[in-house]
Amino acid sequence: MPLALVFLLLIAIPALEIAVFIVVGGRIGVLATLALVLLTAVIGTLLLRVQGLSVVARIRAETDRGRLPGRELGDGLMIVIAAVLLLTPGFVTDTAGLVLFVPAVRAAIWRLIAPRISVVVATGRRRAGTVVDLDATEFRERPGAAPGRRLPEHEG
Repeated sequence: MPLALVFLLLIAIPALEIAVFIVVGGRIGVLATLALVLLTAVIGTLLLRVQGLSVVARIRAETDRGRLPGRELGDGLMIVIAAVLLLTPGFVTDTAGLVLFVPAVRAAIWRLIAPRISVVVATGRRRAGTVVDLDATEFRERPGAAPGRRLPEHEG
């Protein structure tokens, strides 16, 4: 994302939120507006809990089947983004957050972004070999070596 677009969004979104607050506050009153913002934060928290637990269960199921849970991880990320948007005070961000909680919307977004994602799987396997345990008297700093990297005495 170009830096100019990020800067524009950082200016435009709060300005839009302020404008919507003024309009909504003028129509339904200040207390009702604040209550509505608080309500959306509570709804976001509940939706995050319900849908988040569902995604975690799907991730586990895919992992247990030996498959990469790419789509499930994408859903999880979008649900977290939706919750953050709902917890952010404002009606524009609340609307975007609520829309992201809709599974069909997340599926459509996933279809758009999935071809652009490259997944690398690390198995966590280690190379077989001998482990050598040295204490502080068995090694020294080697001049020119990376800071903090120590080598055994006999290699210096």
